[in-house]
Amino acid sequence: MRVLVLKHRRRQFLEHRRRFGKQPAGGPFRPASSAAASSASAITISAKSVPGVGTVLVNSQGQTLYMLTSEQGGKITCTDDIGCTKVWPDTELPKGVTTAIAGSGVQASLLGTVKNADGDLYVTYHGWPLYTFGGDTVPGQANGEAVTGFGGAWYVLSTAGDPVTTKQSQSGSAGGGY
Repeated sequence: MRVLVLKHRRRQFLEHRRRFGKQPAGGPFRPASSAAASSASAITISAKSVPGVGTVLVNSQGQTLYMLTSEQGGKITCTDDIGCTKVWPDTELPKGVTTAIAGSGVQASLLGTVKNADGDLYVTYHGWPLYTFGGDTVPGQANGEAVTGFGGAWYVLSTAGDPVTTKQSQSGSAGGGY
């Protein structure tokens, strides 16, 4: 029974962290074993074809990953303090985990990390810190593509680690307007 309660609390904590970019009141979940936490909390970065942008990076939930142009070279400017991570949740590694896992289609040599001012580790790809977008409500969306805000423009990343700055045409789609 205790294991089920701990698993439930951990899921709640991770969901809160994903949505709001920081830990809930009352502190973080502390598993009984750091080895179990490391393997259970590993972050996998993969490649997936996303309509309108092509084959780009996604997290293990299939959410499209983005970079911010002002963060070239791994300089973190999207922070909790300015409210950026409420809209663009960061890809922070859990305590005790030092690397992300290269999934299908991703070059392991381009995966890295960068530390913020507090010493927390964040996943990078080709030097770009990675983020999801709060406006992507289901896996496979790229609603944050080419959005400008928080000091730069947001783009998805190709598997080569380059920002995808042009939309790709979709065969059979009726063009969208505003």
